[in-house]
Amino acid sequence: MSTPAEPAQNVDTPQGLAFAISAYVLWGFLPLYLKAVSHIPAAEVVAHRVIWSVPLAGVLLILLGRTKDLQVALRTPRMLAMGCVTAALISINWGIYVWAIANENTLDAALGYYINPLFSIALGALLLREGLTRAQLVAIAFAGAGVLVLIFESGKLPWVAISLTLSWGFYAFFKKSLPIGPNQGFLLEVLILTIPALGYLAYLGSQGVSSFGGNISDTALLIGCGVVTAVPLILYANGAKLLRLSTVGILQYIAPSMIFINAVFVFGEEVDRGRMIAFPLIWAGLVIYSLSMIRSMRRAA
Repeated sequence: MSTPAEPAQNVDTPQGLAFAISAYVLWGFLPLYLKAVSHIPAAEVVAHRVIWSVPLAGVLLILLGRTKDLQVALRTPRMLAMGCVTAALISINWGIYVWAIANENTLDAALGYYINPLFSIALGALLLREGLTRAQLVAIAFAGAGVLVLIFESGKLPWVAISLTLSWGFYAFFKKSLPIGPNQGFLLEVLILTIPALGYLAYLGSQGVSSFGGNISDTALLIGCGVVTAVPLILYANGAKLLRLSTVGILQYIAPSMIFINAVFVFGEEVDRGRMIAFPLIWAGLVIYSLSMIRSMRRAA
């Protein structure tokens, strides 16, 4: 197996579209899988997501012949420290997401991933001094207005949505500073997380409260957590190389849209008045952002 060759120009390729769409669709169906393990504590599910991702990511890296990059990262203190930061952020993101699905907060999870692209723009402006266009400012304002509506209507912060936005946004931000490929970076992160994950599962086993091995169904689902975690991330990492930035920007709405549909039509979560106002505001912001990004890419081309 070899990595797909990068296109000579910044163009969309059929292979890239297939990889990226497959990843986002799998992420869109992920709540259905997580609902099946909702009776298991979120921390235990996350621990198994980490542990069972390691063999998959390891085999892929061996097949790609990229193990040397990982060895360099493990011997470089700065890269290892940055890997610890991204590993911590992705584990927080996974934990909140698993908890949200199990506790009927799937709509808020969808909201968090809708807001994330606009948060990333704001993060770039604040931390990297990237200039904001008028359209981007308007888009961010719409998203901010949506969050304020939710706070006003419910009387509390939509902490699930905000936590998912912050954890994934900062994960993507720091991931850019990790100077190794996405497949190597993912294996580095899960290897770092394996130590606390194994320690936690050993503790659960010693207390006799581990779900693993209790029955065939739960054990199989926990092992499968590695597949549903690693496969979409690997597909996305390879697809993003073979697509234009604007195409990736549009495709990223597939997953939260599917999560929204699952929340309403499969899980039966209520779209209350606050959400009826907040979601259209954020969708409007995303439309403005997307059109602005597409126009910028065309001008650059």
